[in-house]
Amino acid sequence: MRKPNRRVLPTIIGVSVLTTLAVNGAVLVAHSQQSGDAPAARTQTKNQFVVASGNSNLSPNAVAPEGKRLTPHVLVAAPSTLPPDVAEKIRRIKGVAGVESVDAVQAQVAGKRVGLLGVDPSTFRNYTPKPTAQSDALWRNIAGGDVAISFTMGSDGGVQLGSQIPVGGKARQTQLRVGAYATMGIADVDAVISHSTAQALGMPTSNALLISSPKVNTGKLIKYLRKTLPKQARAVEVNPKIDYPSAGKLPTAHGQVMTAQQVQTVIKAASTRLGWPYVWGGESEGEGGYDCSGLMQYAFARAGIRLPRVAADQARAGWVIPYSKAQPGDMLIWANDPTAPGYISHIALYVGDGKMIVAPHTGTVVQVQNVYTRNLKGAVRVNPQVAARISG
Repeated sequence: MRKPNRRVLPTIIGVSVLTTLAVNGAVLVAHSQQSGDAPAARTQTKNQFVVASGNSNLSPNAVAPEGKRLTPHVLVAAPSTLPPDVAEKIRRIKGVAGVESVDAVQAQVAGKRVGLLGVDPSTFRNYTPKPTAQSDALWRNIAGGDVAISFTMGSDGGVQLGSQIPVGGKARQTQLRVGAYATMGIADVDAVISHSTAQALGMPTSNALLISSPKVNTGKLIKYLRKTLPKQARAVEVNPKIDYPSAGKLPTAHGQVMTAQQVQTVIKAASTRLGWPYVWGGESEGEGGYDCSGLMQYAFARAGIRLPRVAADQARAGWVIPYSKAQPGDMLIWANDPTAPGYISHIALYVGDGKMIVAPHTGTVVQVQNVYTRNLKGAVRVNPQVAARISG
């Protein structure tokens, strides 16, 4: 299961308040793409991401149309409802463009512990990636009582669109229909429901705020918020930056890159997992297998290198470089998610000669594959110091 990386808050009503609130924005790397495609089995068309709505009781204006899209920069979360004046004070800060109230918890969804948000479909949609924000059917389904899950949970994790899945805490769960595949662009947030559905599940009400502040220095805003928020509230950056080295400036030693011994250890460790089943959210033998980022976390840990849990965060564990410059021991990253273009949703270990060790998706095993370049956004040259810092 997914482990918190550095943002731990108390457990409430059988579900834990969201622990990983980082967002990773688009990772765009200019590089020469070689021929090759992603496996055909992973290809889907846009109209396959939302199940036909059967909620005829919804009025035509149940969900407001898409409005002005806002980029989220900071997320505030607390173990219980935030006082209403907190949101109002933040809205009055010069440079803040919008503040959205949400319910945020770690919950059991289809047997996995993931980040779950309760939202107002009419307003929250404006804070999501463009394809997600634009789908009226998606937000109507959520308003009608469905759960929307991330593209990776559905496509890679094998949770079927239109199926009924259990959602809630360990003590109490309710069957909800999977109404859409829709990534929100927030690492570790893999499921979204409406406010009313969240309340029926017993989630804390309005215990988190998503802040769009395009004209405010994010670091300074977080420092200010940490001084003024209620004692148990936390503020974190939504889209931490990725480090792109200048030409010829990539470090080669002094603990900023892996040693040759560490590279060998990482590759050997990943090789020992060959044949293990792909398990979405898996990161150990105890869970019966590994997903793509769980495999990376396992292999690098054997070399004494701590990585954060999900692919979007692991992409920040060093420098993103062109695939043409990749060396054994680098991680390769893909933006395969059509509901959130640019969002890093898949990762693998490069072993040289155009080969990689990867946990592909449900129904497969950890294996050696040829590197495919469709949606490939580059290679990550891991910096052990950075990896440790972002892992908490």
